[in-house]
Amino acid sequence: MTSLPKTETVDRTELLQSLIAKALKAGASAADAVMVESTSFGASYRLGKVEDIERSETQDLGLRVIIGQKQAVVSTTDISDRALAPLLERVIAMAKVAPEDRFCGLADPALLATSVAELDLDDGTDPSADSLVALAAETEDAALAVQGVTNSGGAGASFGRASISLATSGGFSGHYSGTSHSFSVSVLAGEGTAMERDYDYSSARHRSELEDAAQIGRQAGEKAVRRLGARKVKSGQVPLVYDPRVSGGLVGHFAGAISGAAVARGTSFLKNSMDQMVFAPGITITDDPTRKRGRGSKPFDGEGVTAQPLTLIDDGRLATWLLDTSTAKQLGLASNGRAARGTGSTPSPSTTNLTLLPGTLSPEELIADIKSGFYITEMIGMGVNGVTGDYSRGASGFWIENGELTFPVSEVTVAGNLKTMFAEMSVANDLIYRAATNAPTVRIEGMTVAGT
Repeated sequence: MTSLPKTETVDRTELLQSLIAKALKAGASAADAVMVESTSFGASYRLGKVEDIERSETQDLGLRVIIGQKQAVVSTTDISDRALAPLLERVIAMAKVAPEDRFCGLADPALLATSVAELDLDDGTDPSADSLVALAAETEDAALAVQGVTNSGGAGASFGRASISLATSGGFSGHYSGTSHSFSVSVLAGEGTAMERDYDYSSARHRSELEDAAQIGRQAGEKAVRRLGARKVKSGQVPLVYDPRVSGGLVGHFAGAISGAAVARGTSFLKNSMDQMVFAPGITITDDPTRKRGRGSKPFDGEGVTAQPLTLIDDGRLATWLLDTSTAKQLGLASNGRAARGTGSTPSPSTTNLTLLPGTLSPEELIADIKSGFYITEMIGMGVNGVTGDYSRGASGFWIENGELTFPVSEVTVAGNLKTMFAEMSVANDLIYRAATNAPTVRIEGMTVAGT
């Protein structure tokens, strides 16, 4: 059993365990329950004025019961005895008439976490409305001060705290909480039909780790101004270079392809690629839920399985799938602690802190030999086929000539196939951890750019 130091946490865990015990008494062969309590607080600010301040507090409870090879899930925001009694009756009745699922079940007891790792996810702060407004105002003021910036799309600052409690009839109970602090700004440069927009942001678990507001504002303004005069380019095949703020999307497409759910259904273009070279040699991708203060960190997964780091791509080779208990059973494997869940759904595989590890070249060195190419700073749309790997998305950024960024480019489409793209990938050394999925600057050879 995990250690639960707070009285309030013990009360929540006792509630979940009591509900599970009642479910077993009512005829369930197994059950688990999860409670998510969250607080969010945000302020938006535009052109020197506060636009709104919002605060919300929610409390959700989800109960899953399993009867033989049938399961059902219900959720509620009312945790009073008056509400939970009929909730329990409904979920038992639902499970009895649910279709059979021979892969449903709780996690293997041998895989369950026996203690909660200290990941320093909650900084203990609860910022005031005034501090959020001041943060947004400082960011926007700095952006508007950049020469060429003509209007603001607004700035915002927000805070959130989420507390998760989980208990299962398999002997697990645990709790953790985490905070999230962020601010952002979007501004426009230019006039009339020649206006361009761009943005920047900072996000962290601990408020003390947020980037400087004035710097983020200046960067947003400078990015918007730099996009003025954007034009199309002629269609052709050229190297593409993905800026770090969009390169994480490529890693996300890969993660979707190695989800145990997609592999088990046969709907992944990588379904037959285990232990094969999927990326270029030297490429390594990891998923680490144990990173201190990580945006996707957690001490146990949605089924109570111990959170452990995984190497997904090892020197270009596909090393594992993302598995929860159900998908692992379908594939004849064991869960590797990647179950995620909401209060109203069954667990499914997901990533935690997904990272494409950096290479040795600087971004400048990575593009130095490109005679003509495209440096992408923004992606548009989601034209990715998870079954075939076909990839086609709108993009904007800057044209590369003789190893240098030259003029801004917009309204083009880039296309290829993810299998080929992964095999032709190289990476720079500029990895920065800003989100739950992170990647450095990425270069891919021989992509199609559809312009004029």
